[in-house]
Amino acid sequence: MDPLSDVLSLLKPRSYMFRGLDAGGQWSLYFKAMQGIRCYALLEGEFWLSVEGYPEPIHLKEGDCVLLPGGQPASLGSDPALPAVDASKVFPTAKEGGIVTYNGGGDCYGLGGYFEFAGRHASVLLSILPAVVHIRKESDKKALRGSLEQIMQELREPQPGGSLIARHLAHLMLIQALRLFLVNGAEGAAGTEAASGVGWIYALSDKQLSAAIHAMHEDPAHKWTLQSLAERSCMSRSTFALKFKTLVGESPMDYLTRWRMLLAGDRLMTTSDSIAVIAPSLGYESESAFSTAFKRVMQCSPREYSMSQTELSRSSGLC
Repeated sequence: MDPLSDVLSLLKPRSYMFRGLDAGGQWSLYFKAMQGIRCYALLEGEFWLSVEGYPEPIHLKEGDCVLLPGGQPASLGSDPALPAVDASKVFPTAKEGGIVTYNGGGDCYGLGGYFEFAGRHASVLLSILPAVVHIRKESDKKALRGSLEQIMQELREPQPGGSLIARHLAHLMLIQALRLFLVNGAEGAAGTEAASGVGWIYALSDKQLSAAIHAMHEDPAHKWTLQSLAERSCMSRSTFALKFKTLVGESPMDYLTRWRMLLAGDRLMTTSDSIAVIAPSLGYESESAFSTAFKRVMQCSPREYSMSQTELSRSSGLC
């Protein structure tokens, strides 16, 4: 698989929630922080999105879609200067998949929701995505429009099996949005703070760095060195190291270690493979070296990680 598919496959979406919002007049709603990817998409009208930690409010127009991979607190409204009402006081009356009419409705019509993911490694994966993914290029919005309209149709007129269809459409929309950002990220971010963003997905849009990232994903057990990865990128070692750190936010070797540990965490969670089997399959000659690297990235030992996943599965009724 390609690196984007690799990352999304490891995320393992566990659940999602979408609700429609039909707002009118002067309004502003505040949404608290949550774990996972928060998503907003606008089908009609316009509104402002203010994201905690992001320097400027984002103006969303018809067809725009925004993902917040960090699940940061955010406010939506007709004017970013308006005091925001706690959204939890507005939405409890609407069931999951329902549509809320707020302040009379009629001016702004869109979708809001989030995706939750299984496993402790989800937070590590999400941390390598940019803080804000804004899809606003006309051709990109057109590509997403079909999925958005189908989701809204399922919300407006529930049919048998509709919730499952909406879930698959929501996952498809998530993949489409990230892929569009990957292809057009730098261009789509032009004129915003995101143009200077740092993150793994920005590097995938760079042909030279993308070659190195693809190599690491295709063969994580290979004894990659800074020199061999630089050669894959057709760059000098020093230029490659500097460019990778600037765009990705960490060194190539740190990225490789992180990816190996994410793969290891997934195997500890989904297979019965022992450390003695996993370590060499990811390029480690000793269990000790592997365990040290795992603890540094995942913040716990492989044994502790495996035990915590077992407890999580039991509490979720999965085993």
